[in-house]
Amino acid sequence: MYFIVFDMEFNQDFTTVRVDNNQKTPVSFEIIQIGAVKMDENLHIVDTFNRYVKPTIYSLISPFITELTGITTEQLKDEKPFPEVFEDFLAFINAPDATFCSWGKSDMKVLYRSVEYFQINKDLMPKLFLDLQPYASLHLNKPKKMLLRLQHTVEALNLPINRPFHDALQDALYTGEILKAIYKPYMKPIVYHPTLDQAKFKARQVKKIIDFEGLLKQFERMYKREMTEEEQSLIKLAYQMGKTGQFLKEAT
Repeated sequence: MYFIVFDMEFNQDFTTVRVDNNQKTPVSFEIIQIGAVKMDENLHIVDTFNRYVKPTIYSLISPFITELTGITTEQLKDEKPFPEVFEDFLAFINAPDATFCSWGKSDMKVLYRSVEYFQINKDLMPKLFLDLQPYASLHLNKPKKMLLRLQHTVEALNLPINRPFHDALQDALYTGEILKAIYKPYMKPIVYHPTLDQAKFKARQVKKIIDFEGLLKQFERMYKREMTEEEQSLIKLAYQMGKTGQFLKEAT
C-alpha cells in the first residue's frame, strides 16, 4: 500500500484563454506544477515527483501566481503539456491501489477536472482519497470544519520549516510530514468521485429541527438542577430568537 501525497500549483488568467476547435469550456484552473511524495505503509518516503507543466489553456502566467509561486511564463515554455506530464505522474504512482492524499479537496477536484478536460481515462487514476485538512483540525483540538492553512498547521505541530511554501513539491513534503505526525488507524480513505462534494452539499440541505430536549438537559447539567417550566419557556424562546439573527449588530 502506498500514499501518494501530492500538491499542485495552478494558473488562471481568462484574458489569455485559448479555446480549441471543439469550443470546449476551459477549466477554471490550469495545473502548472505537480509535486508528490510516495510513502509506504510505514509512512516512509520511497520516491518523489516534481514536474512543471506547459500551459495550453491560459497562455500567460498571472502576475499574482508568479508573485506567489515564482513560476513564470518563460520558465514553462519548454515543459511538456499536461497529458504528457500526467502520463509520467501515473508511471511514478505505479500502484492502482494507492491512496491519494492532499491538503484539502481542491487539488483533487482540479486534477479530475483536468483529466476530464484533456479526455484522459479517469480509470487509470487511483480511486482512494484522504483529505488531511479536517483530521489536522481534530488533532489540534479544533472544530473539524475549521480548515487550517498548511503553513499554520506545520507551525502548530512544531515541524521544521526549512523549505519555502507555495511550491508543489515542498508543500507535498510538508503535507507528508503532517501525515506522519497525526496519522491514526481510524483515518480511512474514501473512494473519491468527482460528484462526491456536490452530493455532500445536497445531503446538508436536509431540514433540521431544534433538539429542545437536549438543549434543556444541557442547561440542567450546567446549573445542576432541573429547569422550571418558566425557565424552559424562556430558554426555548431565547434560542429561537437568537437563531433569527435579528439582534446581531456590528462590533464597535
